[in-house]
Parts: sequence; C-alpha cells; structure tokens
Amino acid sequence: MPKCILAEDEKLLSAALQRELAKAWPELEVVAVAEDGGEALDAIAEHTPDIAFLDIRMPGLTGMEVAAAAADASPRTLVVFITAYDQYAVDAFERGAVDYLLKPVAADRLAQTVARLRSRLADVEKHAGRAGRLAKDMRDQFEATPVEPLTWITASTGRATRLILVEDVIYFRADNKYTLVATADGDALLSRPIRELLAQLDPRTFRQIHRSTIVNLRQVASVERDDGGKGCLRLRGRPETLTVSQPFMAIFRAM
Repeated sequence: MPKCILAEDEKLLSAALQRELAKAWPELEVVAVAEDGGEALDAIAEHTPDIAFLDIRMPGLTGMEVAAAAADASPRTLVVFITAYDQYAVDAFERGAVDYLLKPVAADRLAQTVARLRSRLADVEKHAGRAGRLAKDMRDQFEATPVEPLTWITASTGRATRLILVEDVIYFRADNKYTLVATADGDALLSRPIRELLAQLDPRTFRQIHRSTIVNLRQVASVERDDGGKGCLRLRGRPETLTVSQPFMAIFRAM
C-alpha cells in the first residue's frame, strides 16, 4: 500500500481532503496529518512516505521549504502542493511540479492527481528528489502576501510583566500550555502556543530547529553535527546548547 502524509493547517480543509482521498484512492494509507511545516518535515523523516500533500502557506516552514528539505530526508517522496492562490502561482507549478491542487479541492481534479501519482509511483526512482529541486527553483518566483512580523511581545516573570523586543529573544521553547522566552536577561513565559508564534515571526531571523524550539539565527554562535545526523547550537549570551533534530539540519545546510 502506498503511504502519504498530509500537511494542512486548516482543520476543515484537512478533514475534507482526507475524505476525498479515501474515495479516490482507497489503497492509499495516510500515515500522518500535520498542522505546520515542522510537523510535516518530522513526519516525512519518520515515515518516508511515497507522497506528501503540502499546503503552500503553513506556520513555520512553508510547503516549498518542507519539500526542499524532504529531498534530503526522503528523496523518494513525491510532493503535491495545495494552494489557495490564483493563476500566477499555478503557472509556476506547471513548469514541472508533480501536481498541484487548488482549494477547495474538487473531486474530479483530485482524481486527475491520483492518476498522475499512480503513474509516477510506477517509475519513482526516475523522479526521486524532483519535488525538492523544483521547490528550490520556485522560491524566487513565488511571492507570498507579506505579513508584518512581530516586533515586541509581553511575557510574565512571576507577577511582573516584561515588554520584550523580539530581536532580543535568543530562543522560544514550548513549555506545557505556555512558551518559554529566553533572553540574555533571563527567562519569561508567554501565554501563546509556539505554533501560533511560528506564523508571526520573521522567517529570515527565526527558524524552527525542533518540534518544540524556535531559535533566533542572529544569536547562534556555532552549529555542530553529530554522527547521528542531529545538530547542536551554541548560543551568544546563554550557556546552554540547543538540539537541532535531524530533519531540520537540512534547513541549515540550505541557508
């Protein structure tokens, strides 16, 4: 049975696509459903699926960034992009993508995608890594709607509330229902989930390095890699080190 992962941050659209896939391709096994780019990359590294359905716009890593990293983590995985954008984006996909689906996904269009994927899987070695290379080529051509990133946050330290410039944050880490905010002046807690932060931070400065950690690249002193493929970040202004999970090391190599 072929395996796939599905990455879509809108739960209703994700559920609808799963239902339509079950009708159009009953043999296809959905082994993981992700709500952001980091989860999607982790799932691809863990399951090495035959197919990945990736939303273009997700918190954290975009669908194209995930596809580019997946070329290292699982080169056999074929990628189908899911997009709400109009013809200017579709034209780029037409240049060689495995396929694309426009939201909301129509049953007849999905049937065409399934037929195309079945054909590609019959000759998957020939097309291994193609989606990742395509994603890299498309990065400069695809222009997403700009979103103003966060410039400051309010976080608590005991009974006090601190106003923290985002550029002063060294890293964010998930802490139960809260997010730990680490700065050179100490730690604070933010009552906002880390997944929400991913969509609001400047991706040129802040990158996810683990399912639960986002780091400020300007605060990284060095990156080391162990024999198992994981990484270790040494920081400016903090004594501790941060672990980079193996799938996210591909992002560092691409930077």
